[in-house]
Amino acid sequence: MSDLHADVIIVGGGPAGVAAALELRRCGVERVVILEREKYLGGATRHCSHSPFGMREFGRVYFGAAYGRRLEREARTAQVDVRTGHSVVSLGDDGVVSVVSGKGVATFAARRILVSTGAREMPRSARLVSGDRPVGIVTTGTLQSYVACHGLMPFTRPLIVGSELVSLSAVLTCLFHRARPVAMLEPERHAIARAPFNWFPALVGIPFHSGADVVDIRGMSRVEAAIVRLHNGGTQTISCDGILFTGRFTPEAALFVQSSIGVAAGSAGPAVDQDGRTENPLYFASGNVLRAVETGGWAFREGTAVGAAIALDLDRRGEAGRPVALTFDPPVKLVVPQILRQVELNASAFRQFQLRFNRRCRGVLSLELDGRQVWRKAQHWMPERRVLVPIPDAARQAQAVHFRFRED
Repeated sequence: MSDLHADVIIVGGGPAGVAAALELRRCGVERVVILEREKYLGGATRHCSHSPFGMREFGRVYFGAAYGRRLEREARTAQVDVRTGHSVVSLGDDGVVSVVSGKGVATFAARRILVSTGAREMPRSARLVSGDRPVGIVTTGTLQSYVACHGLMPFTRPLIVGSELVSLSAVLTCLFHRARPVAMLEPERHAIARAPFNWFPALVGIPFHSGADVVDIRGMSRVEAAIVRLHNGGTQTISCDGILFTGRFTPEAALFVQSSIGVAAGSAGPAVDQDGRTENPLYFASGNVLRAVETGGWAFREGTAVGAAIALDLDRRGEAGRPVALTFDPPVKLVVPQILRQVELNASAFRQFQLRFNRRCRGVLSLELDGRQVWRKAQHWMPERRVLVPIPDAARQAQAVHFRFRED
């Protein structure tokens, strides 16, 4: 017997989860519950002490913490049942989830469940960086949590590893709180963030080294220096009092890994169809749990679209349709959605395929339906940058959907 019954349970109170809840309430869905493990809604945005957030969804610019508070106000105004301090620990095949809170363990049930648990950065341990274990080695998320929640800055002269958009967020956090990065490193031969964002380190006087990575960390009580391998194969010792590992996100998909749904090999998130529905039609997913990583604004819009799809799904009669799995050639890293069902695409949450490449390359990317080419594009392709391909109407009738890549 379940302790709570709802129309829709949303796991995760970040931009994607809150946006879905708002859309569900707008569509007339009565009982919408958000389960958030932290004390507040907003997700990672609550820890960002810089702007811009909220421009497209609310028509004004917010700093991260203020944006999180706006999400919270919107949810309560829409009469969403918000339950903070609630951690979902397992997903049942029948739409029942196990939840832990300050009151103990409970089981909640819903007609549909949306998982929007976001993504996390890759820490030092997963990067296999050797050396000492001093204080001062953190990720951007940890740094921003220290600053926003505790008013602590763990270093004054950090070395930053990475060049994604979140790396620039890390630079801003440091500069706003009187810490001066000594350098930025990027293991690839080029910056990951697009221009003009990748100009920022030079504009604020921070040395940038491409093709460089940390191979050893030195320090006793705290970080004293890092040994860096340079693009020419040589090494350099950089004095610093902290190491800030940024980016290289992975979806926070442990709930799916532990369930019968599982995750897709390329994205490390759940495989979903054009409505955000997983292979178990009771479960949906949206936001950065699908693929790492997009902005808060993108996650909000995606959550809105998936929320609308769930509202329609609650009224749909019959089966969701047989899933057809997409395939793709390397060096394509991932495609979202990964499956298609034979339902109308004009009301789908996803109108475009989202692709990522795992390395820099030049060649022709094409989309084939049942062996027939329906789309192609030739250009330079960069790793971890969003590639959008329209989903053609004929895709829902296809028995084979494949992204082919021919490298020059």
